[in-house]
Amino acid sequence: MTILRENTDAYHLGLPETIGTALVFASPHSGRNYSKAFRNMSILGEHALRSSEDAYVDLLLEALPQIGAPLICASAPRAFVDLNRAPEELDPALIAGARSRGLNPRITSGLGVIPRVVAHSQPIYRGKLSLQDAEQRIAEYWTPYHTKLTDLLERTRTLWGYSVLLDIHSMPHEAVSQIKPTSKRPDIIIGDRFGASASQPIVLELEQALMAEGFKVARNAPFAGAYITQRYGRPSSHQHAIQIEIDRSLYLDEARIEPSGQFEDVKSRLTRAFRTLIEAHGDLTSLAAE
Repeated sequence: MTILRENTDAYHLGLPETIGTALVFASPHSGRNYSKAFRNMSILGEHALRSSEDAYVDLLLEALPQIGAPLICASAPRAFVDLNRAPEELDPALIAGARSRGLNPRITSGLGVIPRVVAHSQPIYRGKLSLQDAEQRIAEYWTPYHTKLTDLLERTRTLWGYSVLLDIHSMPHEAVSQIKPTSKRPDIIIGDRFGASASQPIVLELEQALMAEGFKVARNAPFAGAYITQRYGRPSSHQHAIQIEIDRSLYLDEARIEPSGQFEDVKSRLTRAFRTLIEAHGDLTSLAAE
């Protein structure tokens, strides 16, 4: 199968020449292009900057274009610009000249579109950034990513009559480590904004496909979906969006931020689960002959 590749400063895209499914996959937080200019601006080392990254999620998903599904992944890191935030979510504690009205808990905790902190509330910068700098990041990284994602979803919906965005993330193991009993701790959390961003039959199909591969799955707690699922999930317009959070400890040495010995196994299981869903929402017979 021919895969069209598009690599930019904002994203990298794997696009089948023939889109064989109504599903579009995305990884907005796995970017790891930590530029020298950004590293010089930060008071943190690169290892600390990577603590909020969805490390290697793009590699977990890399086989999906070969089985008919588009895959778009961020190039820039989450610590630099957060693609799962609205562009107006500017933090006045970080951005000089940003308005202080209409703040939400994400912004006040330092997790706006230009993050002030990474994991464990570690500050990224010593001082403030200019509004011009923030707007430039949004224009050069946030806008191209969302423009391309919007185009993919609209193109897919035109071809299939509907589209399903699967927005893939990873969560630190500590996010679920306190759940009792241990047997109830999920490996994966599906977020559909409590039914608002995707139809329930599609969510159930996803849940069953993941469970068939041995993953323990929960819905909406503690992650129900953020800006991306809210923006793109419009079931009444035949456009569905689901956030998927994968426990990093399944495939990652979290302390070293390196793939663990289970990486390939988890990758294979996820690929099989997503293939099941791709086939349920597509026609791969024409692709098999390519």
